[in-house]
Amino acid sequence: GRESTKHYYRKTVSFPVQNLSTKTVMLLGGWVLSVCPSVCSCSGGHRDVDCSFKSLTKLPHGLQHNIRFLNLSFNSLKDLGGQLSRYDHLRTLDLSYNHLESLPSVLPRSLWDIKAAWNRLRSLDKKDTAYHWNLKLLDLSHNALDRIVFINNTLLSVTSLNLSHNRFWTVPTNMPHNLEIIDLSFNYLVQILPGSLDRLPKLVKLYLHANHFSVLPEGIFDKLRALKTITLGDNPWACEEEDSITRILRWAEQTPATVLGCPCYTTPVCGQS
Repeated sequence: GRESTKHYYRKTVSFPVQNLSTKTVMLLGGWVLSVCPSVCSCSGGHRDVDCSFKSLTKLPHGLQHNIRFLNLSFNSLKDLGGQLSRYDHLRTLDLSYNHLESLPSVLPRSLWDIKAAWNRLRSLDKKDTAYHWNLKLLDLSHNALDRIVFINNTLLSVTSLNLSHNRFWTVPTNMPHNLEIIDLSFNYLVQILPGSLDRLPKLVKLYLHANHFSVLPEGIFDKLRALKTITLGDNPWACEEEDSITRILRWAEQTPATVLGCPCYTTPVCGQS
């Protein structure tokens, strides 16, 4: 009857909260349990979780399924497998300063930002980013990447791609078409394949300094209509090859973009800006 139902309800919700090993909080005036792993700090209804600097070797237990921010930086993580796939509300994931040799598999498609700088990543396969339509920022700087494969018409929302301080010899092809910022500085780049940059109509900033360029193909930057800043300094330009260098310098002087590190010039800046 009604009395027994009320008695049953009281018994099912009156558990001893103080005995739980994780931090708990009651939400929305009801008995909705919110959990924060004991090694982490949480805010925003325990949906923003900071587990940085905890010497973690595995994903902490007790993460809510609806977390939106997860900071796992400065730990000792080597492989997370597909453990993050269930957090399909996650927007920002920071995996920087760990020991990862590959990105975790099946990352949530809800992600806006992935930060995985200062790891041991060696390559990025097409399946790693194939379905991340919502991703806006991808930071893979300070790794050991020498190969990265993007599929056409993927990563449609990405505007910022940081691949600096890696081991690329060639500028990656099929880069996301809506990119506004690409950082490829501090690599081993010696060439840009013709057409590699032609489908980047929104690119505003391109960082190519501190690489191994000596010459560049004619017209390689001509399709970058929105370009405002490009860096070309700290490259071993073949200044004795007059024809090749003249072409680059002519472009650098005529482009409306600011060219930082003008090839073979003593001035640090050239261009019309």
